[in-house]
Amino acid sequence: MSEYLGNNPYSNLPEGHPVRVYLEENQYIRELISAINSLDIGAEYEEFEKLFEKLCLVEKHFARKENQLFPYLEKYGWTSPSQNMWAFHDDIRAIIKVTRTLVKNKEFQTLMMSLQNLFRNLDHIMQVEEGRLLPNALNMLEDDDWLEMYEGDEEIGWMFDTPPTPYPAKSEEYVHPSQDTKKRKLPFSLDGRIDLDQGHMLPEQINLLLKFMPVDITYVDENDIVIFYNRGDNRVFPRSAGIIGREVKFCHPPKSVDQVLMILREFKAGRRDEAEFWIEFKGRFIHIRYFAIRDDEGTYKGVIEVSQDVTDIRALKGQQRLLDWE
Repeated sequence: MSEYLGNNPYSNLPEGHPVRVYLEENQYIRELISAINSLDIGAEYEEFEKLFEKLCLVEKHFARKENQLFPYLEKYGWTSPSQNMWAFHDDIRAIIKVTRTLVKNKEFQTLMMSLQNLFRNLDHIMQVEEGRLLPNALNMLEDDDWLEMYEGDEEIGWMFDTPPTPYPAKSEEYVHPSQDTKKRKLPFSLDGRIDLDQGHMLPEQINLLLKFMPVDITYVDENDIVIFYNRGDNRVFPRSAGIIGREVKFCHPPKSVDQVLMILREFKAGRRDEAEFWIEFKGRFIHIRYFAIRDDEGTYKGVIEVSQDVTDIRALKGQQRLLDWE
């Protein structure tokens, strides 16, 4: 990717460093704009279409900034990019959407004006990145911050056909997350928190998370004992504390207990992992699912029952992209 960086003052950054990659993408964007401007779009439409689609991959450039770089800047107290630059990203996304329609319809006269508007906006945001955002980020962030970014960057992707050099270089030896002992800086204390696969939460936060989920959840352990249900205000099926510690077959009416026992047998035998039903209940449409719970070794650890009132969800049509709060 170094051919894209040229004599940029940040060319001394290691290959694959997130800032270096942002700058390489900027140079790539400029080359694409120059190539498009050199075309006779009407006569070379297929070549133009290919170049335009490559330029539209700037979405990945924006998404990495929004989901990777901006959170680190917020950690150090710089929130302006998250508010102002993100809004400018959305303006460019809107221009790209309009331009895509013009490309599809081959409205060449209007397309040329829309493209020039897009190019001006891209040039402006690249200048802001190179003159303010990236230099300040380099000054603010620690080396460990940049090292942590690659995995998330890789998930989002880059504009290039070939991914940039990993930063840091990937180890040949796979390290399972449970064995990863690298300590990362967090803006909160871990005292009293429970370590989860992804994140650290206080017991109170876990309880609130489960309480406010818009679904009913009941957890039955590997011994068929009910060990948990979430106590929301709008449960589909009522529960009481009396079911905790009770064998699950005694928590269902006789007409359905045989099906429950069959599900448990199939889950324990490893022949099934999911079962679902949908019923009408008190004028509402209810979706009920059972999921087998297994540990990393595949050992059966119980089942969760998830029930949800999907009446209003089934009635949704079209799209709603804006808040309808009054």
